[in-house]
Amino acid sequence: MPISTSGKFLVALFATAALSIGLGSIASQAAEDAVVIPAPAVDEAGRSGTETAVFAGGCFWGVQGVFQHVKGVKSAVSGYAGGEAATAQYETVSIGTTGHAESVKVTFDPREVSYGKLLQVFFSVAHNPTQLNFQGPDQGTQYRSALFISDPQQRKVAEAYIAQLEKAHVFKQPIVTKVTDYTGFYPAEQYHQDFLTLNPTYPYIVYNDLPKIENLKQIFPADYRKDPVLVLKAKG
Repeated sequence: MPISTSGKFLVALFATAALSIGLGSIASQAAEDAVVIPAPAVDEAGRSGTETAVFAGGCFWGVQGVFQHVKGVKSAVSGYAGGEAATAQYETVSIGTTGHAESVKVTFDPREVSYGKLLQVFFSVAHNPTQLNFQGPDQGTQYRSALFISDPQQRKVAEAYIAQLEKAHVFKQPIVTKVTDYTGFYPAEQYHQDFLTLNPTYPYIVYNDLPKIENLKQIFPADYRKDPVLVLKAKG
């Protein structure tokens, strides 16, 4: 399986070594600490049907895995956003010069979970919004924090929420998340879909992403779903 040279391979080696000598607890210490943050003061209201939103926050394996466990989410697809269709392949995006970010397109029912709640989960447990052009061990603009917006209401909620969190000094460092115009989303290769669920013992997942699922369960118990909504199952 292709693995980016951004840091996944080195993290996998380190985690494998730690687990092999009985230091499995080190995995829970490796993930970025979740931050308990207030709910957005401004949120969408009165919407029906389904809605979509695109989030970028580091490696899409963990971001997808988190949103797949959120009630009201109907699908969460790993992919690429910010660049052109011709360069939307993993090995090309991993070079870091395509303009793409590893992203997750979330389809959700706003009557069950609001866009504001998804933002709260995103900023709290899915990634660290203060890391500029990297996330944990992964380096490069393809791992930047961004929200790709195609909806005026979503832009209003996102910009207001970032301003709210900054004013409250919730994070020790400034939020670097960019609210960016949506220019297209391109699903990632099949082997990237549902990666966290299908590979729970893969060292990178153990070390970086499973703690995010546990944080979601602990911080947002009312929004946590035990069984994730899977891409491959939906296709089948």
